[in-house]
Amino acid sequence: MTAVVLTPSGPFSLAASVRFLEGFTPASYQGTADAVLHLAFPADDGHSTVAVAVRQEETAEGEAGRVLAEFTTYPDAPADPVSAGTGPEPEPEPGPGEAEVEAETEAVRAQLARILSLDVDGSGFPGLAAADPVVAGLMADYPGLRPVCFHSPYEAAAWAVIGHRIRMTQAAAIKARLAERHGRRVRIEGRTRYAFPTPPALRAITRAPGLTEVKIERLHALAEAANAGELDAARLRSTPADYALAALRDLPGIGPFSAELILIRGAGHPDVFPRHEPRLHAAMAGAYGLDETAARDVRRLAGIADRWRPYRSWVALLLRARAAHIGGRTP
Repeated sequence: MTAVVLTPSGPFSLAASVRFLEGFTPASYQGTADAVLHLAFPADDGHSTVAVAVRQEETAEGEAGRVLAEFTTYPDAPADPVSAGTGPEPEPEPGPGEAEVEAETEAVRAQLARILSLDVDGSGFPGLAAADPVVAGLMADYPGLRPVCFHSPYEAAAWAVIGHRIRMTQAAAIKARLAERHGRRVRIEGRTRYAFPTPPALRAITRAPGLTEVKIERLHALAEAANAGELDAARLRSTPADYALAALRDLPGIGPFSAELILIRGAGHPDVFPRHEPRLHAAMAGAYGLDETAARDVRRLAGIADRWRPYRSWVALLLRARAAHIGGRTP
């Protein structure tokens, strides 16, 4: 295993992240009593899988401890797509030189930081509370919670396609089944995790329970887009948000709502106000004491959200979590 350290800038609680994931249906995450986060996911390189255990150091109250992660990378290997994930746990393959190992380590570190929103300077986030009582209340209810993102824009896009026009719980079951049948099975500290299929593995799937032919074709297109670099997180975040969203809407099966999901929760953009999420708008209107008409006035809501810059995505996540009763402070 390789170890990396992430140092939060501003408030951060790994325990809050774990509680959020336990209530976030797409994650299908089952935590442990010790608040250690165990994840398995396709690496950003598109051709390997990462298994990681994440812990946070204890510090004096009010300070965010360092985040310690130990991970193993498993390169893709030829496998029967029907039985992948059912055999014995894979062994990491030897071979890379020192420079390659360093590059791989930094890539995994950057991806994990993005997943946990630790690649963003959050030192200014608490300052929003002074100017906005609603935000102050959210921070009190969800101390240290930052957005926990999808493992990649690629996986967020796949979720959007899988979940189109079906219940979220049904989509989560389909996604989990794809991981078990076509992704990597790994063991992390004695626990079994299944990673979502890498783009090449997803491209090889010709049929799967719960997926129509149209959805499979769209998933193939997403796999190809990921291989072509069109779903690269750094690229999406460095592009002006409106242009990035327009490019994402060009992908098959990706509409305005899904494009925002990919940019905000896949690429981890910290400062985008979701304009196509009625449930968030309703939660926001309720929090600010607005009527139903105001809840449909996206321009007005966006004006209120301007107070949250440069953390509009973060505050939106807290509103969404409160509305769904996910991961809050235990009464």
